[in-house]
Amino acid sequence: MTRRLAQVAKKVGVSEATVSRVLNNKPGVSEATRQSVLSALDVLGYERPTQLRGERARLVGLVLPELQNPIFPAFAEVIGGTLAQQGLTPVLCTQTKGGVSEADYVELLLQQQVSGVVFAGGLYAQADAPHDHYKQLAARNIPVVLINAAIADLGFPAVSCDDASAVEQSWRHLASLGHERIGLVLGPADHMPSQRKLIGARAAAKAAGGSLPDEHVVRGMFSLEGGQAAATRLIDAGVTGLICASDPQALGAVRAARRRGLDVPREVSVVGYDDSAFMNCTEPPLTTVRQPIEAMGRAAVELLSLQIAGSAVPPEELLFEPELVVRGSTAQAVRA
Repeated sequence: MTRRLAQVAKKVGVSEATVSRVLNNKPGVSEATRQSVLSALDVLGYERPTQLRGERARLVGLVLPELQNPIFPAFAEVIGGTLAQQGLTPVLCTQTKGGVSEADYVELLLQQQVSGVVFAGGLYAQADAPHDHYKQLAARNIPVVLINAAIADLGFPAVSCDDASAVEQSWRHLASLGHERIGLVLGPADHMPSQRKLIGARAAAKAAGGSLPDEHVVRGMFSLEGGQAAATRLIDAGVTGLICASDPQALGAVRAARRRGLDVPREVSVVGYDDSAFMNCTEPPLTTVRQPIEAMGRAAVELLSLQIAGSAVPPEELLFEPELVVRGSTAQAVRA
């Protein structure tokens, strides 16, 4: 007990006597200090006293599908910093292949009495994936915010980048450069952001007086290897302009073109999505669509904080406008 008091006191920067008063639910401690002590207990892995277990910690789960794609660490940085400004402590939960599942993380977070959960990419965006752990959060009335295109029936507030607008901007850019055979590299068929991108591409093609053939849409993993495999099929089908659903896929598309002996951008143009870190340092620098990560992350935390405070939040999805960033991976189409 003495060791626990000392560790918690050091973590919070208060006396052991103050920690003792909090643990024994005694008066004479400010609410801010009291919450800091309880949060320190959670962070250090100590169980709360029985009489205090009914109260939620000032912890917030931040669940990410991976860290290899630079967009997710970028979201984590913004969201984590904004949570800290609100007096909340982020608990980062990152899935790894063969490791802890999203559902397992939710169970762990519930055991920690978290105040809320932010999901930035996850199974909620896939219609055919299991969603029971989201229903469990809803049943417990845990505040939740989803980032980027959830399926319709979950009922949580969501903050999203406008996928249709992103693809429309990319399509118009490639069309303005004279590309007539434009193809898409997307995620799985049940992936909501990919579905929205496909709808945007078909609308853009129609507006330009053309169409998007089914053979010009290839789905793959959100990775460099997935992008390379999908782009190889499109290039072999004669596509000269590639719109990809992520920056790693776009880098894979560049590699696919080079493996076919084609120059990027002289013979094949490639557009990515996210404008994640170092895309201006690739060779060639990647033309991509920038998600407004800062604004989206702050909005997600604001929605979560309102729920934690007991306020109502709008059920409508908040859509943020993306921005096309033109760099060196796109160029005028070569006329046959």
